[in-house]
Amino acid sequence: MIRDKIKHHGNIVEAATTEFMEYGFQDASMRRIAAAAGMSVSGMYKHFASKEEMFSALVEPTWQGLMDLYHQWVNNQSHLVEKGVPSVWETGRDAKLAIAYIYDHLDAFRLIICKSQGTRYETFLQDIAALEEQMTLTFIEMLRTQGVPIREFSRKEFHLLTTTNVNAVFQTVEHDFSRAEAMHYAETLDRFFSKAWKEFFGY
Repeated sequence: MIRDKIKHHGNIVEAATTEFMEYGFQDASMRRIAAAAGMSVSGMYKHFASKEEMFSALVEPTWQGLMDLYHQWVNNQSHLVEKGVPSVWETGRDAKLAIAYIYDHLDAFRLIICKSQGTRYETFLQDIAALEEQMTLTFIEMLRTQGVPIREFSRKEFHLLTTTNVNAVFQTVEHDFSRAEAMHYAETLDRFFSKAWKEFFGY
């Protein structure tokens, strides 16, 4: 019985992934997913209470893993900033780390970036940009209190540039880059934005 339940669950996950990839969340059909999984709709609801719960089950572990990776990175940066190192724009490996993680979980990110309209994940890029913006502003204030010279800058411009930076990382998913193409692009992004942020903040 337990073995059958695990098998049915795996069939649903496989069918749901295919359905969401093809139709997106809003146009995905629970009836089609159930048929592809070889079971009834009522039987499928014993595994997932709703279509959104099903979508979330496919992407939430990847989302949480990204958040864990991000907070680990922030902690590492914080230790450097506490020493007066303006590492926010000097590390030169941020895009490379992010894109490597993306391509380790590519199907989930395809669902999040391209197929999540109608779910709580549809604001993913805006949410990541907001986190990045707040983190950078916090680091900037820490550096200023340590006497590190930081140029005055427009918050509106900073917001737009941060959003652009974040969106640029995830463009690899929308444009269907291979992993090799994406990693090469990551190196280009790191070189480009490292110099750009130094210029913007005047350091």
